[in-house]
Amino acid sequence: MTLRKTVAVLTLAALLITPLTPAFAVSKEMIQLQTQIQQLQDALQHLQQSNDERMGVLKNLVEQNTDTVNKMSASLQQIQKTLSQQQTDTQGKVDQVSGQIQTLNDSVDELKARFAKLQKQIEDQSAQAQAPPQQSLAPAGTTTPSGTTTPTGDSTAPVQPSGNPQAPPPDALYNNAVRDYNAGRYDLAVQQFGDYLKYYPNTDLAGNAQFYIADVEYRQGNFEAAVKDYDKVLEQFPDGNKAAASHLKKGFALLELDQRDAGVKELNSLIARYPRSQEAQAARDRLKKLGVSSPARKR
Repeated sequence: MTLRKTVAVLTLAALLITPLTPAFAVSKEMIQLQTQIQQLQDALQHLQQSNDERMGVLKNLVEQNTDTVNKMSASLQQIQKTLSQQQTDTQGKVDQVSGQIQTLNDSVDELKARFAKLQKQIEDQSAQAQAPPQQSLAPAGTTTPSGTTTPTGDSTAPVQPSGNPQAPPPDALYNNAVRDYNAGRYDLAVQQFGDYLKYYPNTDLAGNAQFYIADVEYRQGNFEAAVKDYDKVLEQFPDGNKAAASHLKKGFALLELDQRDAGVKELNSLIARYPRSQEAQAARDRLKKLGVSSPARKR
């Protein structure tokens, strides 16, 4: 715009000067003025061409930057999707490893219970061996003064407890249930754990069986039923080795049911009762994610 104004001013000046100067001087000045105007027009055209070229380059750069941003956005979305999938896979593996650890703990507890029973049997046999023989025992097959007859054969054979003769052995039933649980055959595992509780409700592993029933319900998303069955573990087997785990999973189930206050209370109760357990640490981590302070660990 400045060049055009300059050209217009010079042209107007030339027209004003023309009547005041001689013809030869006017002709010379006109030629010079026309030359300058032509130069200005050429410069203006060159400037316009240069400006168009620069605008084209700038437009090309903007388009390239737009493509780059779109590619980066697509890459970020893909990365987020991959991270989400990896997180889901990792959580599944953690749950699987947690189940395997629980099974190992149960196996250790079962071995401890067996060793305790064997030790008691050995002590009883040792006490019987050291006891003096009773002289009043009547020979087998003879009649006692009370009129009863002693049975023939080994009089020291243990008497089998009365019960359902169709009940499977406790070890086989429990181990089969755990195997089906780890293999993801939850319906069959729940049925076998239920049978174990039905036939052997007072054994050392009865609390574990009740816990696994609740845990299957938790894994299947039936959180209300899981809370009730975790309560059964805490009420019927308060000193069992699954009490801490029941507190933890009950708290998680309550949080899944959007019962935040009850879930936080349950997790704090776990930390207060079992402050040094792995379950207490898991409860602290969950409370931290919720933005809730947990009780300080006792030293």
